Amino acid sequence: MANPLSYLHDQLEQWRQEGTYQRLRVLESESAAESRFDGKEVINLASNNYLGLTTHAKLRAAAIEATRQYGVGSGAVRTISGTMSLHMELEERIARFKNVEACVVFQSGFAANAGTVAAILGPEDHIISDELNHASIIDGCRLSKAKIHVFPHKDVEAADKILADLESVPGRKLLITDGVFSMDGDIGPLPGLVEAAERHGAIMMIDDAHSSGVLGRNGRGTVDHFNLHGRVQIQVGTLSKAIGVLGGYVCGSRELIEFLYHRARPFLFSTSHPPAVAASCIAAFDVLEQEPERIQRLWDNTKCFKAGLTAAGFNTGMSETPITPVIVGEAALAHRLSRELFQEGVLATGIGFPTVAKGKARVRTIVTATHTRQELDRALEAFRTVGKRLGLI
Repeated sequence: MANPLSYLHDQLEQWRQEGTYQRLRVLESESAAESRFDGKEVINLASNNYLGLTTHAKLRAAAIEATRQYGVGSGAVRTISGTMSLHMELEERIARFKNVEACVVFQSGFAANAGTVAAILGPEDHIISDELNHASIIDGCRLSKAKIHVFPHKDVEAADKILADLESVPGRKLLITDGVFSMDGDIGPLPGLVEAAERHGAIMMIDDAHSSGVLGRNGRGTVDHFNLHGRVQIQVGTLSKAIGVLGGYVCGSRELIEFLYHRARPFLFSTSHPPAVAASCIAAFDVLEQEPERIQRLWDNTKCFKAGLTAAGFNTGMSETPITPVIVGEAALAHRLSRELFQEGVLATGIGFPTVAKGKARVRTIVTATHTRQELDRALEAFRTVGKRLGLI
């Protein structure tokens, strides 16, 4: 009998021939500035561990103590019997940190974005979305069945015009943007978008996944960075990147959070986080408050590494944050650059279509607060060596 999934084999073979097939690299150590992947010690420029909290002593201790006290799992979804005191403590801690009324934690940042948009809007509503918004936002928009209006990247005037044109059209309007865009590392034009949303009575929503722990006082994100407290109705963040653990969260009014308790499908149908995850996330917010020097080291390292790539002649696009792409054009070349960097002792992942537009393939790098200058110098030397070999510089 013919294999009904044979088309998958054909697609995989095509990717192999095109040089865009990616094999998962296996991490065999802690996720740290230097890590062991596939048996090789490399400088890790591919993680979202901005502040190095994955291995912080306070987070480790909190996770161990929570496991001893509460076990390894909650046993149920939050609405049945899986809401533990640690989950409530974490949500209250985040709400205070973000200066909002309330917060709800989801199993992932992806679930937070997709679940929230799909819960609060319906087919009669309208979403105005930046063309480079994260996939989780795009999926949430589609799941909501609302009418989607995409505006050119960071084009506030275009977003404002769409809202103006929709002013007399029935339905709610949601204006949504990333705070920091995950592939290019540029910061969203939040002040202008907030003004447009206020002008036209739209809901303002921001995904602060890559700015949580990076921008704003003690890493409070872009709302704090631009001093827009009280003017963004929905703030999404992550616990999986700078926080160093796992999960996502949504911040806003108490009524928004209560509504999501009742209608956000990822919240309703997924078992809650293990006690160790919640406890270590709480500890992470303590570290953000108590060790602001980590964020300063992150930015110092970012400036150093970005300057080195630029001086070598690499195209780092429009990056303004620790996310620094090395744009090379074709996907096969980006993946080859990634493979050869690995052989030189640097892990930096090649990214092509459909994650980024065709012709915009790149190797994405993220430095952390825990990289040493010696490690960054070695990484830059590897980039120069491979870049010259491939004719990129």
